[in-house]
Amino acid sequence: MPVKPVQVSMDVELLERIDEDSETRERGRSAFLRSAAELYLAAKKRRRIDHQIREAYGTVADEMREEIEDLMGAQTWPEP
Repeated sequence: MPVKPVQVSMDVELLERIDEDSETRERGRSAFLRSAAELYLAAKKRRRIDHQIREAYGTVADEMREEIEDLMGAQTWPEP
């Protein structure tokens, strides 16, 4: 994949913490920041999907709970 150099301003303390990380020492700052950006974007996408799922099923949650409670109440369990 082609890469493009970019300039990023960063707090000195954060840069020091990045430089102390073993991944940074092994692969370099650019690789570390690429990994961090990929992880952040993947987590953000997952949160969006989770929100969409909650929105889609949240409106029927009470109905589903009632149906399950009815089914559980109708079951009979064998005597020990």
